[in-house]
Amino acid sequence: MCGIIGYTGRGDAISVVLDGLKRLEYRGYDSAGIAFFSEGTVQIKRCKGKVNDLSGLFERDRPMSATAIGHTRWATHGKPSEENAHPHRSHHIILVHNGIVENYIELKKVLIAEGYTFTSETDTEVLCHLIHKYSQGRSLEEAVRNALKDVRGAYALAVMSEKEEGKVVGVRKDSPLCVGLGDREYFIASDVPAFFSHSKKVMFLNDGEMAVLTNDGVIVTTISGAAVHKEMTAISWSPSMAEKGGYKHFMLKEIYEQPRALSDTMRGRFNAETGEVNLEEFCLTGELLKAVEKVFIVACGTSWHSSLIGKYMIEHITRVPVEADIASEFRYRTPIIKPGDLFIAITQSGETADTLAAQKEARRLGAKVLSICNVIGSSSAREADAVFYTHSGPEIGVASTKAFTSQIIGLYLFGIALGLAKNMIDRRSAGEMLRELLSIPDKVEQILARNDEIEAVAKDLFKAKDFIYLGRGIQFPVALEGALKLKEITYIHAEGYPGGEMKHGPIALIDEELPVVVLAPRDTLREKIVSNLQEVRSRGGKVVSLINPGDTEVHGLSDHCIPVPETNPFLASILLTIPLQLLSYHIGVLRGCDVDQPRNLAKSVTVE
Repeated sequence: MCGIIGYTGRGDAISVVLDGLKRLEYRGYDSAGIAFFSEGTVQIKRCKGKVNDLSGLFERDRPMSATAIGHTRWATHGKPSEENAHPHRSHHIILVHNGIVENYIELKKVLIAEGYTFTSETDTEVLCHLIHKYSQGRSLEEAVRNALKDVRGAYALAVMSEKEEGKVVGVRKDSPLCVGLGDREYFIASDVPAFFSHSKKVMFLNDGEMAVLTNDGVIVTTISGAAVHKEMTAISWSPSMAEKGGYKHFMLKEIYEQPRALSDTMRGRFNAETGEVNLEEFCLTGELLKAVEKVFIVACGTSWHSSLIGKYMIEHITRVPVEADIASEFRYRTPIIKPGDLFIAITQSGETADTLAAQKEARRLGAKVLSICNVIGSSSAREADAVFYTHSGPEIGVASTKAFTSQIIGLYLFGIALGLAKNMIDRRSAGEMLRELLSIPDKVEQILARNDEIEAVAKDLFKAKDFIYLGRGIQFPVALEGALKLKEITYIHAEGYPGGEMKHGPIALIDEELPVVVLAPRDTLREKIVSNLQEVRSRGGKVVSLINPGDTEVHGLSDHCIPVPETNPFLASILLTIPLQLLSYHIGVLRGCDVDQPRNLAKSVTVE
């Protein structure tokens, strides 16, 4: 997720902004830039690479400046490059932007017809030209207000005008932005660490709010112009805590970021009213999808679990056969692939060695390759025929959380798109599935609100030496993922099993010391999983059940119950995952483990 820092005051603006960008590096980025006033005009310096590279552009000449904005970019629209780096400029308007402009294509067409020239591949440049369009005869804040009436999407903006030196306008919608208050100097940033060394007095902007920073202070209004009274918060975090946004660990922060990550991954990619999936966002055509005869999904680790969920979804929706394979196994067997087959590589980093090798082999054998990836410009993305970028933002914690659930969104949308292309579902059915998808971020919020209850379960179980996770159908891969999370960050031995396999071995392990986590939503296999639960209970095992609200039968058979909202079986895989992430996190913390950097593990496995 990109980083923003803006400053106006009596200090050295360039040094303040460069330092702020350095402090935002933990968010992940691929390019950086700064815009600053110098002798009445605004200069821009930007580059592909790191903040140190940007600082190097000032080695011979660092002019004095009192107002500046800066940005670290994590690419979404357009590859990492100097041209795509922020800040962007349109005549006297200069800005930096976090978020996604959903309707940028239609806005771009209108602006080109009106004579505007685009020099980047970004959606952000649309905002810049749009604000300039509305700036004639208006103040900077009025131009921003009018421009944003035309915009759909998420944004955090810091904007300057060459005609109004000393002023920075910030505005947010669905992307974080906060204001720092110093001694006759003022800051705006995407996160507190950017200005933490200069000010610990902070105002956190809410969605739909605008802050105007000048040498005289800060005025906060709604985007429509109504006055807003903001309380100032005194920050007492340590710098390292501030980087985590107040969370104790990056893993917990990333678990809580999932409503935003899921919203960003689905935003602009479908129309629930018409039942359409935007194939341009998959870099696919309807003709290519109609020709697909078989799908291979290949991945490693957590991404392999999402591929198993994808197999259930795609086969059910489309009736097209799907193989889900572990990349390290796929690359060393002789898979039967032919032209007309579609190979889907799933990788958070886009650099996983085994997945890349499998992807290359599939292309060699004639398959079309779709990469579902979180990092723009990664090897997997570059070497694929088509790419679906999840927009979950960079993960700092080694154990994947938000990337996993975002991958499920990508597979769900692909399944609907393929089902439509194959005429296996109609627009009405697709619309119903897409409308349900829109409800998922709010339902995840409901589960996160139960964090204290889940922590209480962890306190009862954290001394256990082994765990079993049980699921049926599409929830079996969720059981695998729950067990993997526990192994990764608590070092407790855990196994995920399909419920039907209980009597084929695992039942021998059950005693009074063994916790068994049972995924028991109301679906077509609920009676079967309840039968497995009763087998566990009759042998003295500790039962932790994930249920839908009001399920008194399973509640009565369980030692602990964690309710999750109801949804369709495909999207239930997302909702059931969230409590398992929190359970593993709390058990890891209670056992004194380093949950962000577990022993022996790396975030991206780039070697065999």
